[in-house]
Amino acid sequence: MNEIIDTARIFRYSSLSAWQDFRREYSLASWLGEWGIRITFQVIFFGLIGKLLGSEEQVHFLLIGNSIMLASMTVMFVVQSTVWERWTGTLPLLIASPASPIIVFLGRSVEWIPDAILSSLIGLFVVGRIFDLPLPWPEVLWIVPLILLVTMTTYMMGSFLGSLVLRAMNSRNLVANLAHGIMMAVCGVNVPLTFFPEWIQRTASILPLTHGLLAIRGVLGNASSSYIWTNIRLELFVGLGWLILAVASFRWLAEGGRKDGSIEFGS
Repeated sequence: MNEIIDTARIFRYSSLSAWQDFRREYSLASWLGEWGIRITFQVIFFGLIGKLLGSEEQVHFLLIGNSIMLASMTVMFVVQSTVWERWTGTLPLLIASPASPIIVFLGRSVEWIPDAILSSLIGLFVVGRIFDLPLPWPEVLWIVPLILLVTMTTYMMGSFLGSLVLRAMNSRNLVANLAHGIMMAVCGVNVPLTFFPEWIQRTASILPLTHGLLAIRGVLGNASSSYIWTNIRLELFVGLGWLILAVASFRWLAEGGRKDGSIEFGS
């Protein structure tokens, strides 16, 4: 019991640190005026592509895909924020502490989770309203937990990538952009998965977003409950797999740093 309490306390303080960082970076006005405008026009751009194609179905396909993609894109900032601990010189202290570093790092970037969910909801409900996207009631109530699921699975993959970037800090933006760029290309955001060769479809199946997006499309398209729940379970398995990789990677980083002293103070 004491171990659980200690773990919760560490996670809480790590999360508080994350929120302090977010508050220094954004106010409500700057978030709405900067990030909010950017994501709105990003989704509008893809909606207009659908209009150019002359297909209402394509408009709705692109709107749903790119609105949900916003959740994965936003939460992928976990890759960059993971590096901040090494820049500020606190990483050696974390490695030297008896607690597992994964607890700290999972809390260290939680500010991106509600940011990602809100961004996705703006794309889906605000821009969707502009383009008359059908939002069936009460099925649409499932959208929020499903976006949360997509956000969390991507967060696990981002945490794993962040653990790798800690060893090569200058690659943080490249890795994050490459990750969500690949997801946008192959996870069914702009074209159906069936468009791709089978090996790309298999690759997409182990990435966050793919099955969650299929579940969301299923909810909005009145698909069968078995189809939706199958994709939800697959999305959960994918997130669990990335979490296991993240735990193993952070453990490898910690054990290696303790053995050879390769994690220095300062940046």
